[in-house]
Amino acid sequence: GRGLPTFTTCEAWLGRPFEAGPSPDAMVMRYLAAFGPATVADVQSWSGLVRVREVAERLRPRLRTFRDERGRELLDVPRRSLPDPETEAPPRFLPDYDNALLAHADRSRILAHEHRRLIGRPTVLVDGFAIGSWKVTRAGGAAILTIETLERVSRKDMRALAEEGSRLLEFLAADAQAKDVRFASAMD
Repeated sequence: GRGLPTFTTCEAWLGRPFEAGPSPDAMVMRYLAAFGPATVADVQSWSGLVRVREVAERLRPRLRTFRDERGRELLDVPRRSLPDPETEAPPRFLPDYDNALLAHADRSRILAHEHRRLIGRPTVLVDGFAIGSWKVTRAGGAAILTIETLERVSRKDMRALAEEGSRLLEFLAADAQAKDVRFASAMD
């Protein structure tokens, strides 16, 4: 009937059988390449794999290790350059359900506990930390990016957010006749 969904298997849709997934070792290496340095708990939280510690021990000769400020071991791929800790990260606009927020067991490296309501929402990062959310609305020929902050943002960071926001609007709404970046505060 009308409006009823149609279902099929992946194999039927693709016209070929499913290939075996990557090995746990390959999956852990890919995770670390994207999100490392990370703890074993981070890898397990993201992947759903069990016995990640066994995989990490098997991969240990191929990994670099660090200790975080709490003394926890962090694993990473070799030969990756790490920025100087004093390097300020540029502002970023993450889409909803972005892995940067979801890929860690301990999200405090990017998300303050009091901002946890941002998980699953389009998120704004300033100096590598989640400080608010964003949305684009369209009205007529205009596209408006609204940045809602959960904490105070310096004038310098607001300028940087506005510049990055303008680039985001060029990407998301290239056809808009007018583009505007606006700020709102969600602080109590």
